[in-house]
Amino acid sequence: MPSGLVALLDDVAVIARAAAASMDDVAAGVAKAGTKAAGVVIDDAAVTPGYVTGFTPDRELPIIWKITKGSLFNKLVILLPVALLLSAFLPMAITPILMAGGLYLAFEGAEKVLEKLGGEKHGETLDDPVSDVATFEKTRVAGAIRTDLILSAEIMAIALSQVEDSSFIARAVALAVVGVLITIGVYGAVALIVKMDDVGLHLTKKPGASAQALGRGLLKAMPIVLKVLGSVGTVAMLWVGGGIILHGLEELGVPGPAHVSHGIQHALAEATGPVGPVFGWLGYALASAVVGLVLGAVVAVIVHLVAKARGKGH
Repeated sequence: MPSGLVALLDDVAVIARAAAASMDDVAAGVAKAGTKAAGVVIDDAAVTPGYVTGFTPDRELPIIWKITKGSLFNKLVILLPVALLLSAFLPMAITPILMAGGLYLAFEGAEKVLEKLGGEKHGETLDDPVSDVATFEKTRVAGAIRTDLILSAEIMAIALSQVEDSSFIARAVALAVVGVLITIGVYGAVALIVKMDDVGLHLTKKPGASAQALGRGLLKAMPIVLKVLGSVGTVAMLWVGGGIILHGLEELGVPGPAHVSHGIQHALAEATGPVGPVFGWLGYALASAVVGLVLGAVVAVIVHLVAKARGKGH
């Protein structure tokens, strides 16, 4: 019995050490994946306020909560199992799927640019009379969740690439943790951004000149901030979409377009000295955005021509 107990305790110790090592692997994977996905996270945070702003204040947080739940569903229920299955059984399919998502993002971004340049608007906007507010809200939320799906797919793919050498369980846990933490971070930031005008209004009613001045400053600044974020969100769709396509082409053996973009990046980095990394990154982002705009505009034209042809057919 004593020897059996000692053996059992040894087994428990081995399991405990293995569990601790696995947790270390998960923590390291989460840290690496979160850092690598930071660029896409910023894009996600810039894109989302455009789907929320313009509604009455009492609907802003409920809408963000609906999008947050949709984002968690995207990451944990759809993308997590798909990513794990594809990485195990069909890894070559990941790149084409991501490229299709990148093309969709480019299409959405290009459509917004075309509308701002005077092109035909598609669907209701908050500038138009909304006949059914509830239906319009559902449409907006659905659009935000669709966009989130593409950005989340890129985040999960980046995360997966950082933990692909880990065990299946460690990969699954790391992807789940990254998905939850990023979702909380992104939509927590979005909620803070869209409610800052309410904070400003609250401060203007507080006693004290400093609080009131800060409140007035927030009230004046937030419309500008939200407008800038709307433009940043559009550029982000083009940048991320174009970047996904460039990277995908390189992975599929067509490196030319990506090499041109990286050439622009390196040339700007070398020409601008100490601030080279910043300007180099901006150059690559701009090149990616141009690629996204061109491809997205082509898709937008095709989609709208098909839609008009179908309308005439009926």
